[in-house]
Amino acid sequence: MASVEPVIHVVDDDDAIRHAVVFQLETAGYRARDHASAEAFLEALPTAPPGCVITDVRMPGLNGLELVHRLKALGFKAPIIMMTGHGDIPLAVEAMKAGVVDFIEKPLDDEILLRAVGLALSTSATPRQDDALKGERRARFDTLSPREHDVLIGVIAGKPNKIIAYDLGISTRTVEVHRAGVMTRTAASSLSELIRMALSLGF
Repeated sequence: MASVEPVIHVVDDDDAIRHAVVFQLETAGYRARDHASAEAFLEALPTAPPGCVITDVRMPGLNGLELVHRLKALGFKAPIIMMTGHGDIPLAVEAMKAGVVDFIEKPLDDEILLRAVGLALSTSATPRQDDALKGERRARFDTLSPREHDVLIGVIAGKPNKIIAYDLGISTRTVEVHRAGVMTRTAASSLSELIRMALSLGF
């Protein structure tokens, strides 16, 4: 039986962003469908081809996080990627805790978008591979200094550098240095990857 080609469902109330994302996906060879709201996607869900969902976090009516919770309650298994603004990191962290596989920040970078979709659609690792990956991650996170660990906790909480600096009684510049150290030591290529790895380790 031939496999069904996955469809990327783009959910965003902003016409320009939604159409731009669909265009980029189709240019890269993916099949894509756009939905102007979370409600519109839920209405189309019973007949929607399987694949992946890319949803904005802030929308009128049901927002992206509420959509994630609704989909999980319905037993939805396809991977979900969330688009966020710069100030939406706390929502993105909450969404990842709810099961979102990745988040990408606006303005969207085409390369980051396509990489996120590719990873979301890739075959899941076996339990043994997953355990090995988790062991490698744990080893890298164990190399963090106490101060880097404190900064990491602030980042996972979605706090901006200025607030982390205030909480820890250090300068914003020092937070930036420690944050860069966290990225290097954990080998995280992006904020979303750092948060995803940290959450998988129980932070």
